[in-house]
Amino acid sequence: MTDYEAVILDVDGTIVRGESLLPGATDALQTLEAAGCSRLLFSNNPTRGSNHYREKFAPYGIDVDPTTVLTSATVSADYLAATHDGERVFLVGGDRLEAILEDAAVELTTDPDAAEVVLGSFDKHFSFGTLWEALRALEEDVPFYGTDPDATIPIDEGEIPGSGAILAAMEAVAGREPDAILGKPSAAAAAAAMDRLETDPGKTLVVGDRLDTDIVLGNRAGMETALVLTGVTDRTALASSDVEPDHVLESLAAVDTLL
Repeated sequence: MTDYEAVILDVDGTIVRGESLLPGATDALQTLEAAGCSRLLFSNNPTRGSNHYREKFAPYGIDVDPTTVLTSATVSADYLAATHDGERVFLVGGDRLEAILEDAAVELTTDPDAAEVVLGSFDKHFSFGTLWEALRALEEDVPFYGTDPDATIPIDEGEIPGSGAILAAMEAVAGREPDAILGKPSAAAAAAAMDRLETDPGKTLVVGDRLDTDIVLGNRAGMETALVLTGVTDRTALASSDVEPDHVLESLAAVDTLL
């Protein structure tokens, strides 16, 4: 039996890459379940809600309960609904994130001059015009948030720009950083995860491919951490980083060595 009561698993770069399941991922999930670990999937993908992952993993025979899934989109929506109720949010982001925010009763505006809160995120249609509107929305020193800090997103063909790249542009024109990033590794993200799991952080394992999000989340919250080398971090990046995971695995398939 394992000493872990729960495991927080990143998705992109850990269980899947792009639309492909990583080798050994199914067996690893079954191993964790057999060891009695409660499972929470936590993706920094700001374009998806919890229900998406049930559909994504069903073809692989992996049953996912949406209540055991968090994304930077759902954490951001819940945070804004709780802390900025009734305030107009100007969103730099995609249609899917917009729908998730609306489902959480977050009030949105497309008028940058009416913005009372600004949320920056991944937007594949990001343009000069979008950045200009964001600058106008941020001129009145309104609260400024980001869904996640991921500068790139791993896909089958390599990587594409992520929310962090867009937030960097918004920061540059506004002359200030976001007041908070709401996805991993924020305190809001850690609190949301522990609320779902209802376990002791000291008996929780975090597994992911990003040092600055997955591993920092676990390190800050007092959880044990395992870096997998199937995503954006390789051994060269690890060697030059100040962030230290407790364990390094070639892939999620090797998680049985920790149990």
